[in-house]
Amino acid sequence: MKTRLTEMLSIRYPIFQGGMAWVAEHSLAGAVSKAGGLGIIGAGGAPASVVEKELWELKKNTDAPFGLNIMLLSPYVSEIVELAVQYRPAVVTTGAGSPEGYIEKFHSAGIKVIPVIASTALAKRMERCGADAVIAEGCESGGHIGELTTMALVPQVCDAVSIPVIAAGGIADGRGFAAAMMLGAQGIQIGTRFLTAEECVVHEQYKERVLAARDIDSVVTGRSHGHPVRSLRNSMTREYGKLEKEGKSFEELEPLTLGALRAAVVDGDVTNGTVMAGQIAGLVKERLTCAQILEQMTAQAEECLKKGGCWIE
Repeated sequence: MKTRLTEMLSIRYPIFQGGMAWVAEHSLAGAVSKAGGLGIIGAGGAPASVVEKELWELKKNTDAPFGLNIMLLSPYVSEIVELAVQYRPAVVTTGAGSPEGYIEKFHSAGIKVIPVIASTALAKRMERCGADAVIAEGCESGGHIGELTTMALVPQVCDAVSIPVIAAGGIADGRGFAAAMMLGAQGIQIGTRFLTAEECVVHEQYKERVLAARDIDSVVTGRSHGHPVRSLRNSMTREYGKLEKEGKSFEELEPLTLGALRAAVVDGDVTNGTVMAGQIAGLVKERLTCAQILEQMTAQAEECLKKGGCWIE
């Protein structure tokens, strides 16, 4: 499946693996890149020394193109930007801020810059600043979210900019992949589908929770204070929602989530930790390798597109 994205990055599949904090490390990213997609290291809020170790391990094990996701609110952002220039991933994706001040530095190092956006206004701004593409992420996705759905956001962004658009949020199989392409996207980014991949390092309890999820099992917390996060329902989300309804301040709520993602991903605490996953989790029902996921999704998408975008058994 050739698109502007595969040609730009010399990858086989126009599929990005999301830069999920505590999840997107060298084992997962390396497996995705080796299989022909774009594996991405998620810097999250980690110190530069941790990110450098992940980059070094990834480059040691594959010559395939890969990416680095930088959370621009990280206290270590300046150091991580310098690491990007040193290790030269094919792509830097960004979130939690604007990469405007770093685009020229990245381009000088031969790195493509692809910000995650949640509105057409931001997409147009990123194009004016020199971004090479944008990731239009709908609110179906896991983790920090915007307001628009993928179905509404992607076609509007595609109409608003001339650079390639990658669709994200609520995509986990070939039907979603084909739908994104029909909306005008040149590729997709997926996160939740990779949580149960054989090469993903999340705790076994986290994987089992995703595999057991139903369509109604995700919930958004934090909307009352402008920090909406989608995760799977558990004791923590219920307590958070209860306190939100009581009008508790952000400062009073924050202790519930501090360290909660690590607790779920690393320690397997799926009761009190934050089990970030998208609304599409209910569709994820099997464990596959990253290569199998990419091959299966692409074959399904191609079949859909051959039949005019309709899913026909």
